[in-house]
Amino acid sequence: MLKSWSYCYETFTSNPHHKSMSAMTLSMPRPFRSSRLLAAGTHLMISLAVAAAAAWLVFGMWYPYPYREISGGRELFFIVIAVDVVLGPLLTLTVFNRSKPVRELRRDLSIIGLLQLAALAYGLWTVSVARPVHLVFEMDRFRVVHAIEVPDAELDQAPPELRHLPWTGPTLLSMRAFRNDKEKVDMTLVALGGTPLGARPGLWQGYEKARIQVTAATKPLANLKTRFPAQAGLIDAALKSAPGADRPEAALGYLPIAGRDKYWTALLDLNTTEVIAFVPIDSF
Repeated sequence: MLKSWSYCYETFTSNPHHKSMSAMTLSMPRPFRSSRLLAAGTHLMISLAVAAAAAWLVFGMWYPYPYREISGGRELFFIVIAVDVVLGPLLTLTVFNRSKPVRELRRDLSIIGLLQLAALAYGLWTVSVARPVHLVFEMDRFRVVHAIEVPDAELDQAPPELRHLPWTGPTLLSMRAFRNDKEKVDMTLVALGGTPLGARPGLWQGYEKARIQVTAATKPLANLKTRFPAQAGLIDAALKSAPGADRPEAALGYLPIAGRDKYWTALLDLNTTEVIAFVPIDSF
């Protein structure tokens, strides 16, 4: 059997018409092809298990609903995972050869595993720095603030309890009022330059401190249905799945949400200003 594998290998390396992987695989005896496919399949199963664990981390902790939609976490994660899951098994399919010395085969597979882990670690790091950390009430809207948008040098300007960015999903905050006209002008100019007001740690405060402003800015839910009659069913479905679904419609309101490149709408209880549901409607 080893002689036949050696013959196939010599035939492959000496014949320019058999340089492709598919041709090499077809020229090999069935037991050899089976062992190679088995190794690649096993590697694929392991990769999928690791991907499932990574998905729990990303979607269960960093990008809970609806932020996987608003912040684009799902697309970014699947790009990373698709490359990683495909890369490892394909490399194993390419290099696996039982005729190699055991030490050499272990070395090759170890290198593939390390490359795959490095790619996964880099991909998860990229997803983590883009994760949403706060949902901030910003004068007349909510803004999803992402870790990468927050200036690290300004974190010590935030209230002590907000100086560490969360890893378990966004927290609900509000933006305090400007202290004077100069601060208002300075902050507005910075916002025009690309850093949203809601991403400035020095402006953060607890959400409960802005309940009066939130109530004043919130619009009646009936207005949203009037503006988007085709989405009334979507709005009702979101409210049915929300806690306390028996609230009367007159006690509900909405505010727009600005994401990274998407716009959604938050549904609120007018009595408590609690955010109770989200709908994929651009209500700006």
